[in-house]
Amino acid sequence: MVADLFRDSTVGQIVNYVSNGRLLPYPEQRRGYVVPKHYLLPAQLSDSLNGTPVASDAATLCDPKTPNTHLKRESTLVEDLEKNIIDEKTIPDPYLVDWEGDSDPENPRNWTFKKRAFTAFCISFLTFSIYIGSAIYTSSIPGLMVEYNVSLTKATLGLTLYVVGYGLGPMFLSPLQELPLLGRNPVYMAGLLLFVIFQIPIVKATNMNTVLAMRFFTGFFGSPALATGGASMADIFPGSQLAYVLGVWALGAVAGPITGPVIGGFAAQAKSWRWPMMELIWITSFAVVFLSIFLPETYEPTILLRRAERLRKLTGNRNIRTAAEREQESKKATDIAYEALIRPVILSKEPALAFASIYLGFVYGLFYLWFEAFPLVFTDIYHFNLGVSSLPFLGFIVTGTLTYTVYCLYQKYHIAPRVDRIEAANLKVAPEIRLEIGLMASIFIPASILIFGFASRSTVHWIVPVIGASLYLPGIFLVFQSILMYVSTAYEDHAASVLAGNDLFRSTIASVFPLFGRAFFVNLGLGPGSALLAGISFVLMPVYWLLLKYGHVLRQRSKYASTP
Repeated sequence: MVADLFRDSTVGQIVNYVSNGRLLPYPEQRRGYVVPKHYLLPAQLSDSLNGTPVASDAATLCDPKTPNTHLKRESTLVEDLEKNIIDEKTIPDPYLVDWEGDSDPENPRNWTFKKRAFTAFCISFLTFSIYIGSAIYTSSIPGLMVEYNVSLTKATLGLTLYVVGYGLGPMFLSPLQELPLLGRNPVYMAGLLLFVIFQIPIVKATNMNTVLAMRFFTGFFGSPALATGGASMADIFPGSQLAYVLGVWALGAVAGPITGPVIGGFAAQAKSWRWPMMELIWITSFAVVFLSIFLPETYEPTILLRRAERLRKLTGNRNIRTAAEREQESKKATDIAYEALIRPVILSKEPALAFASIYLGFVYGLFYLWFEAFPLVFTDIYHFNLGVSSLPFLGFIVTGTLTYTVYCLYQKYHIAPRVDRIEAANLKVAPEIRLEIGLMASIFIPASILIFGFASRSTVHWIVPVIGASLYLPGIFLVFQSILMYVSTAYEDHAASVLAGNDLFRSTIASVFPLFGRAFFVNLGLGPGSALLAGISFVLMPVYWLLLKYGHVLRQRSKYASTP
């Protein structure tokens, strides 16, 4: 498993290419590999009758000094030629490269469980490394205000621009991952490397404008991990297990903003505002090295394309192609640009998707609003120092662990049996069932806001607002899971465009909240301000229920949605 991981990683691919397959070889590059006959041209076998090396023997093709003992007998060659002709008649497209049966070990779905689990960990770590960059910045805000004499709003722009950057980035970078020529890893690793590089000017900055510009670029180039990490999980796990692994990936995403202030708070207090940014460089630099060595390519069209390239080199047959290659050859550049840039915007206007984007944007924005409310509560009211005031964020980890456990039990004992019964009756599972748990969990959002807002006073022990804030995690986690699973299955033919558009609009809405967070709570008060936000949450819940109840009607009227 380790050798395969290294071979399929970014570094392993470079080693394989530079050594021309001698190091970390694939089966097609090893001596003794026999090319499937349907990939060979009839002329290649007929030429062997005249003493030319047999095309179906990879060792012979790769070694021109192979002795004549490797040549087949004439009668056998005739049989091979006849078999190849039969293959062309019985196989609809004999030169189409696909998986060699249902158990092909190169198929990511057929990897061992250990390999898939380790790959899932790598993807989650990649997502965590980028997401932690958003909230870790909040620890630097007080120092930035002092050193550059800027207002709180301008200093907070560093968080806003980062969120905008990773909302806008997928519109341009994620479609590159759908190109078989590139796949997931080159975009992931190039983006992560640029993420590290653009952090350096922040640490060395001599003015606030440099900090703000670089924060946008880091969010932009780190965005593919945040937008398509779930798609990478879907590459390696079947649909029946996808909900569980997406939950793990989502926990990695949530853990980033939660642990960011904790890691950065003590560093900023002990040193300066630059130290949280340096910690981010250390974390992401380690991620670059670790993932370059161990994160394998998971995108099936890319894996098949590389197999096709090896077979073309081995046989000399230029007609060997993958389905993705032929599809790309038939598309115009304008069609590709449309799918990448225009379709996500058009799909976002769909009523169901518009509500999903607005609702998630609101929930997401409230989550970032905590970063402005926590200092007001734990620094101003309870008089915690900068480092200790970030520790209440750890309460989210406790409720997150419990929430994921409940989510897995819900999937196993409630959703899975229902799906089995529906499919046993030869019916299609309605995507709306994914929304049920989100609707139930949405009550945690206003409840959490109200407890946090009205319990945050010096006469109440600090543990009460910590518990109140921690109750927000079940709401945001389960709402995210239910809505993203819903839109992915309801618009499965355009899932990439749907997720990219959702990420853009969600992040754009959420990025605004931190800018007015402190002024909002200071002017209205923690209690009344929380009551207003909770009221908006209550108003949105009936709309959520309407989507659950009548979502199938909206899908029937849409030309993009999947049929019920």
